[in-house]
Amino acid sequence: MAVTVIKLGTSITAEADGTLREETLARICDEVARLPDGVVVTSGAIARGMRVMDLPIRPTAIADLQAASAVGQGKLFRVYDELLRERGRTAAQVLLTFHDMRERTHYLNARQTLRRLLDWNVVPVINENDTTATDEISFGDNDFLAAQVAVLLNAERLILLTNTDGVFTANPAHDPDAKMVELVEDFEELRDLAIGHETSPLGSGGMRSKVVAAEMATAAGIPVSIVNGLREDALSRALAGEPEGTRFLPSAARTSSFKLWLKYAKPTQGTLVVDPGAARALTQQGTSLLPVGITDVRGAFDAGDAVEVSAEGAVIGKGISNFSSEELRRAQGKRSAEVQQLLGATAEEAVHRDYFVLS
Repeated sequence: MAVTVIKLGTSITAEADGTLREETLARICDEVARLPDGVVVTSGAIARGMRVMDLPIRPTAIADLQAASAVGQGKLFRVYDELLRERGRTAAQVLLTFHDMRERTHYLNARQTLRRLLDWNVVPVINENDTTATDEISFGDNDFLAAQVAVLLNAERLILLTNTDGVFTANPAHDPDAKMVELVEDFEELRDLAIGHETSPLGSGGMRSKVVAAEMATAAGIPVSIVNGLREDALSRALAGEPEGTRFLPSAARTSSFKLWLKYAKPTQGTLVVDPGAARALTQQGTSLLPVGITDVRGAFDAGDAVEVSAEGAVIGKGISNFSSEELRRAQGKRSAEVQQLLGATAEEAVHRDYFVLS
């Protein structure tokens, strides 16, 4: 199954006043309909709701955003449904929240449903469920959501459509010397660039969120392109494998989907501070974290929650704790035999290496 995930930002689905870009959507659906296993991740429900309700600017209150999304969500999907049906394809609306990604069982259920839709030759049209999401659990114009979908489906490629030609060395609207970055092989190349958080008047993303999404997907071995979806031939060129926009090459050292889920989707509930010896063992030797190496336990969490692991003031990784915060406070600094006697536990690792990922 060679899945292609195409993400449309709000600037692609709607004009600045919230009016749908019907010609643009029709052209993109032309391309999607030709893909055997195409998945659409779309923004624009809030913008659509704003237009219907004649709201002059994007709301800031979460209740207003949720209400605008409730008005616009079905109307936005209906456009995709009609356009794809005209092209001989069936569409399915799929609404996800961050909760669906943070809980492993929900994550796997989402994968199963999407795979079955693709087996049925149905085009999933995915959006965040803004009606129930809050400002703490939003995907940021769906860039993160698109990367998560690409990873959980083991997609062949991810294409992020926006209203600029790609990633630039600076904001081209302010810097005439800004140049487009055509190929990214190492994300360190972008660390010093002025890649901003600017968004459209209707959206909530920005180029930085797209770069983070690209970093996540390429770590799973998925090539990513950031492409100008408003240019007529840009998407077709990207789908044909021609140089277009900014291309991100997949990482040679592929990270498992579980560890990507842990790193990007599972929220942390506390912090384990470790001594220099434990930090070296985790970062250089790939070992598990034992309670003897823990010097401080911060926050309140249960066994099975994700925790950050830090040393000398810097976060070095993230993992799933085998113990609660209360248990680890009693066990920190103690050797395995003492931990087993103290807690009556069979597991001696505070965080097992299989459930730990470096930052």
